[in-house]
Amino acid sequence: MSFEPIENYGAIGNMHSIALVGINGSIDFLCYPNFDSPTVFAALLDDERGGRFQIQPLLDKKRVHHLYLPDTNILLTRCSLTALMGM
Repeated sequence: MSFEPIENYGAIGNMHSIALVGINGSIDFLCYPNFDSPTVFAALLDDERGGRFQIQPLLDKKRVHHLYLPDTNILLTRCSLTALMGM
């Protein structure tokens, strides 16, 4: 798997740790349980050995969008089947 451009990542966290989630549903960077803890997943730094956790639908033709809900830090990821949308 190749690196995603940085603009394809969203940040999620709990005020103690942070994760970067790719638009493909992959957590490519996670420090846990604190910001200064060692990384659990670090595929953002080393694509082959860094490790990742990924959840995504098994769809061939899909569109994915990340967005933060207005005035929140809630990251919403939408995955749409383009064949059903007429695209």
